[in-house]
Amino acid sequence: MEDHVYRIIEISGSSQTSIEDAIQSAVSRAGRTLRNLRWFEVLQTRGHLEDGKVQHYQVVLKIGFTIDDTNIGV
Repeated sequence: MEDHVYRIIEISGSSQTSIEDAIQSAVSRAGRTLRNLRWFEVLQTRGHLEDGKVQHYQVVLKIGFTIDDTNIGV
């Protein structure tokens, strides 16, 4: 059985549409430079208001990815 060892980073994403879109945006962007993404955890959710209306949603995530020789030093 393979060990489950993860590197964990913290990132934030934003969207004008929804919290879910902000999460997708952050995960998608992380996936462009990191491999083996395995899980995420939402740490914070917040937004920007203008004239009493939501203008942006922002989330802060922990993302875990399995490490291998090519991810060392990231």
